[in-house]
Amino acid sequence: MHKGSCHCGRISFEVEGDITGAMACNCSICQRKGSLLWFVPREKMRLLSAEDAARSYTFNKHVIKHRFCPTCGMHPYGEGVDPKGNAMAAINIRCLEGIDLESVPVNMFDGRSK
Repeated sequence: MHKGSCHCGRISFEVEGDITGAMACNCSICQRKGSLLWFVPREKMRLLSAEDAARSYTFNKHVIKHRFCPTCGMHPYGEGVDPKGNAMAAINIRCLEGIDLESVPVNMFDGRSK
């Protein structure tokens, strides 16, 4: 179990699973945010704060909810569906407590070309 939050703590959550890798994307929003994303089934993430503590931003095809804190501006997670229609969460591992980022293999994804 991992605990995560935005910088100010308004958004907090727990997520269950083993982090075996993360993804860095070069699309227009991910490149600016600098997120390292770990994808998990949405039911493995449990919000500890109220659902409405986070705001959503969508763009392009409007299928991914990029969730962010309206107070501190951090982007701790996103929500969407996988190709099979399963609800997924994209956890920004930079917002998790106690993660040694140097030990997590990062795969690059060319979202700019998609």
